[in-house]
Amino acid sequence: MLKFTQDHEWLKVDGDIATVGITQHAATQLGDLVFIELPKVGAKLKKGAAAAVVESVKTASDVYAPLDGEVTEVNQQVVDDPAGLSADPQGKGWLYKLKLDRSAEVADLLDEDAYAKLTA
Repeated sequence: MLKFTQDHEWLKVDGDIATVGITQHAATQLGDLVFIELPKVGAKLKKGAAAAVVESVKTASDVYAPLDGEVTEVNQQVVDDPAGLSADPQGKGWLYKLKLDRSAEVADLLDEDAYAKLTA
């Protein structure tokens, strides 16, 4: 199940683990990425708090935690090669995995249709 936030993050939820990244729309707006900073494994994130930073030749932007949870894994490949995130932001360009504190809150996020309307 794919869900989205109004801050242009996407989540792919499997049980109580969410894989989190930035949307294609956000990646396009940012342009060529040159630096990515991810949260540390074990970090406790709060919904709406800055969790990661993506920096392009144009700007730096925070990536916000979509829900409360604990970081269980990070994608070191996008840190080593930020262009990989731009090439496939909603696939191989994922940022981190989050063990959700309350997986029921996923229902409060946007579905693909609602996100498409937001970015239209």
